[in-house]
Amino acid sequence: MTKVETLPSVGVNITTNVTKFHDDHDHNNQRDSCFGRYVYVHNLPSKFNEELLKNCSSLSDWFDFCPYLTNMGFGPRVTEKKAKRKRVLSKQGWFNTNQFSLEVIFHNKMKHYKCLTYDSSLASAIFVPFYAGLDLGRFLWDSNTAMRDSLSKSLVNWLRQRPEWENMWGRDHFLVGGRVSWDFRRQTDEKSDWGSKLMVLPESKNMTLLTIESSFSNNDVAIPYPTYFHPSKSNQVFDWQKRMRATTRPYLFSFVGAPRPNMDDSIRGEIIKQCQSSGKLCKLLSCYNKAPTSTNLCDEPLNVMKVFESSVFCLQPSGDSYTRRSTFDSILAGCIPVFFNPNSAYKQYLLHFPGNQTRYSVMIPESDVKQRRVSIAETLQRVPQSQVFAMREDVIKLIPRIIYANPKSSLERFEDAFDIAVKGVLERVEKVRKKLKEGKDSSIGLSELGS
Repeated sequence: MTKVETLPSVGVNITTNVTKFHDDHDHNNQRDSCFGRYVYVHNLPSKFNEELLKNCSSLSDWFDFCPYLTNMGFGPRVTEKKAKRKRVLSKQGWFNTNQFSLEVIFHNKMKHYKCLTYDSSLASAIFVPFYAGLDLGRFLWDSNTAMRDSLSKSLVNWLRQRPEWENMWGRDHFLVGGRVSWDFRRQTDEKSDWGSKLMVLPESKNMTLLTIESSFSNNDVAIPYPTYFHPSKSNQVFDWQKRMRATTRPYLFSFVGAPRPNMDDSIRGEIIKQCQSSGKLCKLLSCYNKAPTSTNLCDEPLNVMKVFESSVFCLQPSGDSYTRRSTFDSILAGCIPVFFNPNSAYKQYLLHFPGNQTRYSVMIPESDVKQRRVSIAETLQRVPQSQVFAMREDVIKLIPRIIYANPKSSLERFEDAFDIAVKGVLERVEKVRKKLKEGKDSSIGLSELGS
């Protein structure tokens, strides 16, 4: 087996294979609608995915993860009881989806991808269905770093022995991490250091990681957190968009979340104070565990979506990391997101969000809030009504791009978050392949995504 230290560098034993790839496949270009879009899926040993699902009760020390893995990773269906009040959700396609279930959702979507191939020589990219986040979640707070790294190291050892690996030494491989990228980039073996070493292993540096939050490395790409809505028909999406255009929004802005009193740089405490002092202009949904049942109002999709649907603007400050699943729930509700740090969205979801950020969002600098130099209410009140209408329309148009539709249905009238992510991977791998063929450095910077 090739030693890790001697992994081929740019142009060594790769250019010949890349040239052969093009020579063998160019003749199919005009006839094959899947040309350049074929994906081969590694048939991994079950310990890397299926066994994690079977042992779902061990995936978290804090709650039972098993219900969230039902329905292809969407979680339990959400049903709204009949009442005289207006329905918060539409009748179909809603699930109580966990924010860390993306690996399972993406894998099930890939099983129904229309350009799958069992012939790896035809593939433009190769998918590795490793449930890295579910694996890490079992040991994230364990001081035994070897335990955190065990399955990741086993994975790259398995991949290196596959013939598909040698074609581009993993540069055409991609996987999905259902946690933020930082969780997979531990730099030392110190017990106190966070996460696993999955994405700092020599082999992994060649692969592309799709993750809910990027670390701004050249080989990871941020894609949307899963929301609660997973439609099975195009009309369900269009009907929901129509409804969000017409909904009444009595609150100027809202915040769904909890403070971070132990984080010195957090502005959440100040945001909550400003919301509370703004009277009827702001709606606050506090995400605390309520005694004696320890229930959290924010764990209920109906509560979250009701607030967002009632708000013109939705505040999206950083939490434990730069990004929030709440950003995508608010977009789903047609609520204009308000960011306080460009790393929360603008430098993240380059494949899914427009390049012109002012079209769909508002930015208020964190420093202005922290130093109390700005009133959030006054800032948002100054946005002209015509601009609000235009921004909301752009937000509503984003909805298809940030949802993961039911994989068993064909939604021919739009591309969802999965479709856009796969297209982005294919384009990225093709750029890498072209650079290798030309004998150039094969790294792809963030500025090249979607270009």
